[in-house]
Amino acid sequence: MTLTEGFDLSGHNTLGLPSRALYGGVISDIGDIMRMIEFARARYLPFHVLGGGSNCVLAETVNAVVGRIDLGGCRIEQGFSGGVRVTASAGEDWSDLVRRTVGQGIGGLENLAGIPGTVGAAPIQNIGAYGIELSDVFQELTALDTRTGDLVHLGKDACRFAYRHSRFKDEPGRYIVTEVTLSLPRHWRPVLSHAGLKGLPDASDPGAIMAAVLAIRGAKLPDWRITGNVGSFFHNPIVPAHMRQEVGGVPGHPVPGGIKLSAGWLIEACGLKGHRLGGAGFHAKHALVIVNHGGATFGDVQDLAALAIQRVRDRFGVTLVQEPVTLT
Repeated sequence: MTLTEGFDLSGHNTLGLPSRALYGGVISDIGDIMRMIEFARARYLPFHVLGGGSNCVLAETVNAVVGRIDLGGCRIEQGFSGGVRVTASAGEDWSDLVRRTVGQGIGGLENLAGIPGTVGAAPIQNIGAYGIELSDVFQELTALDTRTGDLVHLGKDACRFAYRHSRFKDEPGRYIVTEVTLSLPRHWRPVLSHAGLKGLPDASDPGAIMAAVLAIRGAKLPDWRITGNVGSFFHNPIVPAHMRQEVGGVPGHPVPGGIKLSAGWLIEACGLKGHRLGGAGFHAKHALVIVNHGGATFGDVQDLAALAIQRVRDRFGVTLVQEPVTLT
């Protein structure tokens, strides 16, 4: 393990923000994690793990030790009672994993195609799209407990999954995910509940559904490799049912705990779709996405997000919550 002072993170965040950590390096084995933690503790610095950088907003200087995870490896095992077991290391690319399983005719992950980031980051946020969440196919994960230094195995109940949430957000930094195991069904059935997938001509093939999902994403979401972004910048807010009339006209549907509203609709209704501030702006096709038009700074993104939060709160009485993690 080699730690670098002023570790450059500019090429490792999908927003494309210029950023450097006080110290950083690449995690190529589990032992590197504890060595970095010990280095950080000796200097009274926070320690962060960075995967694909697809769900974070980085300050120009991150006052911490940052480890960029590079743990690779994947096993696909068929013949289990529940179907197919897929075990992937935390540094594997999520989109590649989806393509790999679907390419072998294995269904279950096709609705989650095109989501940027690593396998290790997927359970932190309980990623979801087009009617499926990671928790629907999750079996267990292996993680390093930074408090004890032990490797632990956590099943679905222990992870406490919820909408874009897990126990790992309640205990930030305690667990570093090293491996994730998924259980895919032996008798696959397509999930076509999302409006864009209903009436799909060929719904008998996971590959056809993956192609449709990728086409939908490509039509409304910018490619981060061309235009920097972190996807949805805010959670869709869940408000008590009694507020439904107070925010009349806002698209929403019942969920446990109340009514889930469309954050993108709220932002667009406040006149911010396509609005720019410095090098950052809300995407012209999707108001929920903040993009880097070129030269955006951490301050540009933070100020633009704060503007949206204020306007939505003033007009609708709803407080938006940022989805990507901020590292400073």
